[in-house]
Order: sequence, then C-alpha cells, then structure tokens
Amino acid sequence: MSNITAALVKDLREKTGAGMMDCKNALNETNGDIEAAIDWLRTKGLSKAAKKSDRVAAEGLVAVAVKGTRGVIVEVNSETDFVARNSDFQVLAKNITSVAISTGNADVEALKNAAYPAGGTVVDAISNAIATIGENMTLRRASVIDVTAGAIGSYVHNAITDGLGKIGVLVALESTGNAEVLADLGRKIAMHVAAASPLALEAAQLDKAVLEREANVLREKNAGKSANVMDKIVESGLKSYYKEACLLDQAFIHDPSKSVAQVVAEAAKTAGAPVTLKGFFRYGLGEGIEKQESDFAAEVASMSKS
Repeated sequence: MSNITAALVKDLREKTGAGMMDCKNALNETNGDIEAAIDWLRTKGLSKAAKKSDRVAAEGLVAVAVKGTRGVIVEVNSETDFVARNSDFQVLAKNITSVAISTGNADVEALKNAAYPAGGTVVDAISNAIATIGENMTLRRASVIDVTAGAIGSYVHNAITDGLGKIGVLVALESTGNAEVLADLGRKIAMHVAAASPLALEAAQLDKAVLEREANVLREKNAGKSANVMDKIVESGLKSYYKEACLLDQAFIHDPSKSVAQVVAEAAKTAGAPVTLKGFFRYGLGEGIEKQESDFAAEVASMSKS
C-alpha cells in the first residue's frame, strides 16, 4: 500500500471539499492515486467535483488583441506578480500580440523568431526584458482566431490595463449580420466564457477520455442496475455533463433561462443574418503550471547557518 501522507490527504480535500477521513479512505482505496481518489469520492456521492481543481497560478499576463476579423491571445509568464505591473513588461506583452496579429501565426517558436516592432526578434525582446527587469520570462502560448465575416468578441478579467490581465477570452462569430449586434453578442459571450470555463464548443469536441471517465463514474455510482437502465443513466448523465462542459449547451450567464446556442439563434434574427459561434479561446494565467513552493522560514534558518 502506498504511503498516504497528510499532505496528500490535504491536497485531495482541497480539490474535492470532502471530509478528511473520507479523503484518507479514498486514497487508501486507490493506493494514493489522487485522480482515482477523486473519482472514488464522486462514486460515493462525497464529492461533486467535475473538473480538476489543481490549476496553480504562475505570474505574468494574459494579453488579448483584436484587429478587424482576427483576434489574438497570448500568455507571457514572469516569476512574480510585481513584474506584471511593470510598464516595460506590459509593453512587451502588447507588442507580442501585435506581432501575432500581423503574422496570424500562433506557433510559439515561429512567434519567438518573428520580427519585433522595436527591432530584432521577439525572443531578443524577451531576453532584453529579462536583463533589464531581472526576472526570468517566457512566452508560454498563443492562439489566433479568424472569421471571414463577422466579429471577434473579447474580454479580459482582472485587467491591469486595456487588453492585459489574468483571464483573457476570444470568441469568434461568423456572420454577415449587423456589426453592432455581433459586437455586443461577442462581448457578452466572452464574459460568459470567462465565468463558466467551458471545456469545448460542443460535445463532439470533448476529449473522449474525459467522456469515458464521466461514464465510468456514473456506472460505478449506479452499480447493480440492469444493462438497459444503466445505458439510460449514462446517457442522461452525459447530457447533464454537456450542459456543464460545452459552451453551446451551457446556461447563458446573462439569462440562465436560455442556453448559449439559443441566445446565438435569437441574435441572428436581430442581426438580420445567420450567426455561427465558430470557436473560442480562454486563457487563465498560469493554469496547468506547477509552481514550486518554498518554505521561507526554512530558507532563513538555512541562511543563518552558513
């Protein structure tokens, strides 16, 4: 049996909200596999967590820019939040988005080697900023989204300045309809995406492994049911999951009585032309990055011995 540490139990409790003993039992049952333990708790009705909650915020900025029918979103990381408020770092992030807008290329390596507005390349500009500001910095990721006709909606949450913040969203609406209607709809859907964190536009785009995991949890939770009943339970359960995970199926935050798909369909009537929600990007600063934690007291004690 794996060694179930107090830290592991604490981590599981923070992820699921389940009781301490329940978390310990779950880890014992799953040999310390925290993801399996989350599912074990869910099958027992002890946790309703549907998504991983182990996102750790790195520092830096998410930058969003829109020009015509093209939108760009990038994440530039730094070591401390203090640097995110540095005007030189903010200029760097904005200039990188302008390069991406011009080239239409979201490949990070290609973007690093692209010409920077002030001279040299993007990677040269990052290196200069590191030398000037004194912290390590990285261009972590970038995405570009285009429409042939229509609008790109954008939204930045916790904005430090225009287009820069901790959560950035782009939404693409394909349509030949009224520009003002599309702009308003795009902004509202972008705000919805920031708040609701959909995993995909529609069910067909969801990771099959994620869907199978959801189905397995439902099967375990309803073990003993006949095959016919089980199929209906899984089907119904997945439909409920789609309403949580898929943008088009989610209840619209500005009017929860309607789904996002219904809101888009209604907007088409006002816009005077069909409207298609083509896609979206949502960047949360530092999501998925493991941030090394340090014991400040231990560091001071260690230094005093030297």
